[in-house]
Amino acid sequence: MSIPKPIRVLVVDDSPTMVNTMAALLTQDSRIEIVGRAGDGNRAVSLARLLRPDVITMDLLLPGLDGPGAIAAIMADAPARILVVSAVADRGAELGFQAIRAGALELIAKPNVTSGEELRKWGKELVNSVCLMAEVPVISRRPRREFTPPLPSTGARVDIFGLAASTGGPPALAEILSRLPKDLPVPMVVAQHITEGFTPGMVRWLSQVTQLSVNIAKDGERLEPSKVYFPLDGHDLTIDRGVARLSRTRGGPCPSGDLLLSSLARVYGARAGGGVLTGMGDDGARGLLEIRRAGGLTCAQDELTSVVFGMPKAALDIGATDQALPLSAMPDFIRQCCMKPFERSRGEGS
Repeated sequence: MSIPKPIRVLVVDDSPTMVNTMAALLTQDSRIEIVGRAGDGNRAVSLARLLRPDVITMDLLLPGLDGPGAIAAIMADAPARILVVSAVADRGAELGFQAIRAGALELIAKPNVTSGEELRKWGKELVNSVCLMAEVPVISRRPRREFTPPLPSTGARVDIFGLAASTGGPPALAEILSRLPKDLPVPMVVAQHITEGFTPGMVRWLSQVTQLSVNIAKDGERLEPSKVYFPLDGHDLTIDRGVARLSRTRGGPCPSGDLLLSSLARVYGARAGGGVLTGMGDDGARGLLEIRRAGGLTCAQDELTSVVFGMPKAALDIGATDQALPLSAMPDFIRQCCMKPFERSRGEGS
C-alpha cells in the first residue's frame, strides 16, 4: 500500500511568533509538512515559485508587498491553493476580499489567544481547512475564454431570488451582482459560507461592485426590490412572508443554503428562484430541489467556472435543476427570471 504524500504548506506571516505557532499546530497532524516560512510578501512569492507548495497560509498586512499583491503574483506565476489567515479588525476584512478576488480560496480569522484550549480549538479548524484546501484543484488566474451558451426562455417571473455559495463564492457573487441592473424588481437573498467576523467586510466589498444595495439583514425586516440581503455573522437567514428571520446557526455550514432556499420554496412556491454556486459539500442542493418541486426556477454554476464543483454537482445530481450555467451566463438567467411577465406555472421548474 502506497503512503499518501504529505500536504506541503508554506506559512506566511510577519510575526515570527505567529509563524511558529501555526507551524506547531499544523504539524500535529501527520498529513501536513511545513516546507517554508516567509515574513513578507516578496519572500512569499519567491518561496512559492521555488517550493511549489500544495497550500499557502497567507497573512495580509505584510511589509513590502502586501497579502493581496503577493497572492496576485503567486496565482500568475506559481498557482497554489491559498488560505488567508488574518486579523478581522481594521483593514483586515477589506484586504481579505481583495485577496479573494486575487485568487485566495478561503478566509480564517486569527485567534485572539496564544495558548490554552481556545488556541487548540482554532488549530483544529486551521488543520481542517488546510486539508480541505489540498483537495481543491489549483486554478491559474490567467484570463481564459469562456463560451456562453444561449439561455432558455424562462417564461415566468419570480418575486425573489436566492443564492447559496461556499468556496470561490465571493468573486462569483461579485461577477453576478456587478451585472444586474439597479432597478432589479425583486429582492435577492444570499447564503455565503464565511468565517464569523468577515461578513461586514464582504458586504462593503460587494457594495463597491454593484448598483444594487447590499445589506446585512435585520430580524423582522421587510425585504425590498433592488436590495441584496446577507445574514448576520453566525446566523442563518430564512424568509417568512417577505420578512427576514435570523436564527443562530445550529452547526453545519454557516449560513445554511438549504434553510434559506427551502424557506423561499415554502413561502413563494412557483414564484421563487434560486441558484447554487461554487463550493464544497452539498449545502443548497436540497433547498434548490424544493424550489423546483414547487414550480420555481433553478440553476447551478457549471463545472468549468466553479472553483469547487461540489455544491453545484450535488444540486444537478439530485435533479434540483437541469440548468448548469457558466458564471458569465448567470446574471442573464437571473434577469430573465426576475423581469419577465409571470405566467402561471405548470409545476415544472428549470
